[in-house]
Amino acid sequence: MKRMNTFRVVPRSDADEKCLRRVLDASASLWNQLNYERRQNFTDPDINKSVWDTTDYRKQYVGVLGSATAQQVIRKNDQAWRSFFKLKESGEANGLPDYWGNEEEGRDLQSYIRNDMYRLRWATGNSNQSILEISVGKDLKDEFDIGHRERLRLEVRGEPKWTGDQCQLELFYDERSDQFRAIQPVKHCSRQDTPLADETAALDVGANNIVACSTTTSKQFLYEGRDLFARFRETTERIAEYQALAKADEGRYSTRRIRRLYRSRTRRRDHAMDALARDLMERLHADGVSTVVVGDLTGVLDTHWSVEANAKTHNFWAFRAFLNRLAYTAEEYGMEVEPRSEAWTSQECPDCGEHDKTVRHSDTLTCPCGFEGHADLTASATFLNRDTNSEVGAMARPVRLKWDAHQWAESSHSRLNEVRTHQQKTFVGG
Repeated sequence: MKRMNTFRVVPRSDADEKCLRRVLDASASLWNQLNYERRQNFTDPDINKSVWDTTDYRKQYVGVLGSATAQQVIRKNDQAWRSFFKLKESGEANGLPDYWGNEEEGRDLQSYIRNDMYRLRWATGNSNQSILEISVGKDLKDEFDIGHRERLRLEVRGEPKWTGDQCQLELFYDERSDQFRAIQPVKHCSRQDTPLADETAALDVGANNIVACSTTTSKQFLYEGRDLFARFRETTERIAEYQALAKADEGRYSTRRIRRLYRSRTRRRDHAMDALARDLMERLHADGVSTVVVGDLTGVLDTHWSVEANAKTHNFWAFRAFLNRLAYTAEEYGMEVEPRSEAWTSQECPDCGEHDKTVRHSDTLTCPCGFEGHADLTASATFLNRDTNSEVGAMARPVRLKWDAHQWAESSHSRLNEVRTHQQKTFVGG
């Protein structure tokens, strides 16, 4: 099984940074050219060509990227299209493989380096500097005075969480932090700081609250999504307005402004979701959690009762993409993410087990027996009890988190999750 090391990459000079940017930009250009031809082959009936019948773009970029790196980018695009066709067969495809930015507004700087085309040397007692060496094409070597048998040398900031056989390296530029970063998968690996216990966490993934989490250590976490989705929907409405204007004035649906809004919307959403996955896994790892169970929503996503809820689940966070985020991040911390059936947990009363007569209104779940509690937190606790086949004790005060455009911050008005009965008020389940 693969695990991931993530770290910051720091060019040692302005020339090194320029060289690195050339590699990442050329990789994005290669991806875009290949992807454009494949999209044309797929959508234009007059072309009558397979998406696999394309120009050999590797030859155009070998001087900058080198043959191996150019081939890695092409293979990544192959994988994206195979995944698209697989989802299309099952009726789950959500758009053609996308571009990595564009030349006018800026490409998404990223690349993939084959495992034998880079060398990563972590700092030891004899060296206080970690170094990453990556192979580049002959044209770049000549331009930046890199020896024929040498590689571009870059500094690395961070500590490896995993040791093992190195796999393909992903390099990218993070605009938000203005940093170059890398993801290094390793296999046959061992982790230096595995969880200290064998606890379990259960996640309820929803439309308004993105994640409600309960653990066997009686902790609860609630990641609220209404404000985040409101910003997403606001941008969507602006896109629709500009599309209407463009169609009326120019007879087309896309402009530079529209493409920029799409790109900005996607990046903001992905940034928030990536940060959520990491924040949650850090908290769970510190609490000794080794297994994270999440509700398997296969066949459920099309049953939402409102257009808004449907937009949230399909367009906003996209369950399967989010599940992959959780799984990849959990791997870094030595945890497993396991999809399980969560049937009826969002409607089941934890006191009497009733689910037909319970009523859910907004964030509240009520039952004729007198139970009243936070619907999503209750669902995650019920899911946890069912999965572990045991009764987890009363939950502590839930940690409520909101997105502030930069990070998930604990809400200043976090309060006990109140559960009321006919004659008394108690505080259980968070």
